[in-house]
Amino acid sequence: MNMLKEGDKVPEFSSKDQDGNVVNLSDFSGKKLVVFFYPRASTPGCTAEACNLRDNYAELQLQGYHILGVSEDTEKKQTNFRNKYEFQFPLLADEDHTVINAFGVWGPKKFMGKEYDGLHRTTFIIDGNGVVERVIAKVKTKDHAAQILEA
Repeated sequence: MNMLKEGDKVPEFSSKDQDGNVVNLSDFSGKKLVVFFYPRASTPGCTAEACNLRDNYAELQLQGYHILGVSEDTEKKQTNFRNKYEFQFPLLADEDHTVINAFGVWGPKKFMGKEYDGLHRTTFIIDGNGVVERVIAKVKTKDHAAQILEA
């Protein structure tokens, strides 16, 4: 796993959101962007994390942040997740791992003694020039917005 770190330039990417719209990194040129990666839509930790961002969305926007959620779920799963919890931000359906690989968040994980490859819950804060300002590797799912805003 070769994860992006502070100071790295994010490679240009293109992926589809929950509605099939193409989203590019360049769409956020000149804007502060939060890209949060989560393992699975509608699981307890991922739901807590995304709902915390939803509940603090107004404050994040006041601070100038745009938000993108990313997992390897299908567009349909992302649509259901967004609609059920009324998220105001797009969720990328990165089934082919284009964005996941660009950020380097896929790799070995352990759960209940078993090792497997999976998506690491990680958040990247990116400046208007597409450079990583901060990486949050230890995400607090129930208090994630506070972690982002503490910069």
